[in-house]
Amino acid sequence: MDRREFLKVSGMGAITLFLSGCGLSGLTGNSKNKTTEVPAKGSVSGGKNMKIVVITSSPHPKNESTSIYLADRFTEGAKSAGHEVFTFDAANEDTHPCRGCDKCGMDGPCVFKDAIENKLMPKMLEADLLVLTTPLYYYGMSAQLKIIVDRFYSRTEKLHRKKSIIMATAYNSADWTMEALSNHYDTLVRYMEWTDVGQVWATGCGARSLVERSEFADMAYKIGANL
Repeated sequence: MDRREFLKVSGMGAITLFLSGCGLSGLTGNSKNKTTEVPAKGSVSGGKNMKIVVITSSPHPKNESTSIYLADRFTEGAKSAGHEVFTFDAANEDTHPCRGCDKCGMDGPCVFKDAIENKLMPKMLEADLLVLTTPLYYYGMSAQLKIIVDRFYSRTEKLHRKKSIIMATAYNSADWTMEALSNHYDTLVRYMEWTDVGQVWATGCGARSLVERSEFADMAYKIGANL
């Protein structure tokens, strides 16, 4: 039995979870981390249908992943509002990290003819909104998502001036849990000249059952539905 399942079914695991401070914000809604209010209906899209790319990056199975659950809830909301959503599973696609060879000249194509170049990049280039989702690993984004972000280099200018959202999940619920990732995202938004339209920092959500009944799941859905 892995740790995720253990926390779901073991009474002792639940006690350990609460004693460590995890689970509190997911259950009570008292997260101290920065959040973004749900946008007013139609304020992001202007009432027009948007092309949205959602990038998931959890190596866990879909039915166990906390961050993929948030991505799915967001997608449900966005589709209910008539938006077109393309999802890319960075953890299970054929991807390669940027080698810094500069063969692309920051304007493509990349030397790697992998899923990023052939499947994801065309969708990102035409997208109005990019949604980054990740579990929190050592207080940063997952390695799987970082590979995608680094490969932005091959189309740097063409990926500028889009809208963006970030959603992340973590076991810990301390007030500094998401600080480093939040700062990284803010810097990325600034450099890429993106317009941030939503952030979900799901602290205290170390097990699927916790995130499913948390405020964060509803927030992800409402952000999508209100675009």
